[in-house]
Amino acid sequence: MTSTAVPATVVVEGGYELAEGGRWVDERYVYVDILSGRLFELRETTGPVQLAGLDVPLGAVAPVGDRPDTWIAAAGTGIALLSPDGTPEWLDRPEDRTPLPSRMNDGVADPAGRFWADSMAYDGTHGAGSLYRTDSDGTVVRVLDGLTIANGPAFTADGTTMYLADTAVGTILRCRVDPVSGDLIGGPETFARLREDEGSPDGMTVDEEGCLWVAMWGAGAVRRYHPDGRLLHTLAVPAPHPTSVCLHPGERRLLVTTARYGVQNPDATSGAVLSVPVPVRGTAACSWRARG
Repeated sequence: MTSTAVPATVVVEGGYELAEGGRWVDERYVYVDILSGRLFELRETTGPVQLAGLDVPLGAVAPVGDRPDTWIAAAGTGIALLSPDGTPEWLDRPEDRTPLPSRMNDGVADPAGRFWADSMAYDGTHGAGSLYRTDSDGTVVRVLDGLTIANGPAFTADGTTMYLADTAVGTILRCRVDPVSGDLIGGPETFARLREDEGSPDGMTVDEEGCLWVAMWGAGAVRRYHPDGRLLHTLAVPAPHPTSVCLHPGERRLLVTTARYGVQNPDATSGAVLSVPVPVRGTAACSWRARG
């Protein structure tokens, strides 16, 4: 295992309370500020542009196939479609039916065109979070219970493996997925378990070589893991709370969102978007593909 501190470029200066959900979509980088409910895009030639603003927290989005500038979103207490003008059309709000005040947290589309999103209780109650799958007909299915602060998910290129972090308990899970049905094959297995002094696993992505990159909340670092679970590399970043990681599909650089939340003396790197040179590329975000 190696560890390096590579110079990071501040692409967007700090100002977001909880920037998250970074994805590369159609020649642009999109990300959210969760607590303010805002969606942004960043192009190579422009600064950040707000695409949507909701009156509920916005955890993450994925593009909707064949519907330009339309998004499927993990937002508020459920899953919504966001029109080009940012108007939400709710598919389901499953967290309205839970005993504790809760919100959606993170989400991503898989290579088969399904959307996966996870939830957490506002007070971080242990085991109160869930993982949901939104199928092509718009049905939202609860897939896993017993999570606390779930983050990710992240998929391998063939869609048969899903990684899911439970930030609060310092665990990264690995799940086998049937790419046809979307059902989990067997139960989740522990891929990595982190000590408290190592930070907490947050947003994740898989690179072109099948290795997993993990933002380490509280540690000012990003980790890269081999598919067999070996820690390959630790990359230091100049912000204590990195929240999500996105590998550029055409260039060897890593885009990292960070948080001001929980930082006593935030500077320009906290609540920012950072760019860091790395030796591998990623892939563009997958789309949710609606039936019909």
